[in-house]
Amino acid sequence: MNEIKGVIYILTNPSFPDYVKIGYADDIDNRLNQLNRSECIPFAFRVYATYEVNSRLSDLKIHTIIDKLNPTLRSIDNFKGQKRVREFYAMAPQDAYLILEAIAEIHGCTDKLKLISPSEEELEAEVVAQEIKEEKRERLAPFSFDMCNIPIGSTLQFWSTATKSTELTCTVIDNKKVEYEGQIYSLSALASKLSNVKYPVHGPCYFKYNGEWLNDIRDRLNKE
Repeated sequence: MNEIKGVIYILTNPSFPDYVKIGYADDIDNRLNQLNRSECIPFAFRVYATYEVNSRLSDLKIHTIIDKLNPTLRSIDNFKGQKRVREFYAMAPQDAYLILEAIAEIHGCTDKLKLISPSEEELEAEVVAQEIKEEKRERLAPFSFDMCNIPIGSTLQFWSTATKSTELTCTVIDNKKVEYEGQIYSLSALASKLSNVKYPVHGPCYFKYNGEWLNDIRDRLNKE
């Protein structure tokens, strides 16, 4: 009898940026198609990593390990009196990958572990999902340079999936405006221009200061 060679998978979805889905599939492509048929989620699942195994339900062992390490990570709720325990975990995909990597190293099977690079479409979906999140936050607390301790005269680096470069820069001229090639812009207007798109984008998602994303600076300072 031929051994069944399925995979333990780690899936991500821009719709649930704080969660990963960890499970087992005989055929990962079929599993992905099943999940992405639903019209109830705005973005599609993508495969972050796979680990080839020879037996079904191997993912349950991974679930047990994670649950013992931190039982609060698993997505558990009650619906109509029924407890629902799911394959979603509140953890970064990098952390989930480290668990699989450790298991693969222990068993001497690192060749069966694969980290999957995202496609251009998947990267764009992540950007759009992040912009939606940031636009909501912007309505509640509009971005300004003083909230990030960025002084006038500072240089910002622009980056997008289209340019894949930080060589484009602009200069902060007041609390909300920047100068680029002699013209004055808001961050959002300049981000749209440099991205070569006609629709509004969330400017702070596209700029770095001293190598750190503006939104990350804002979040870090808010926690201090």
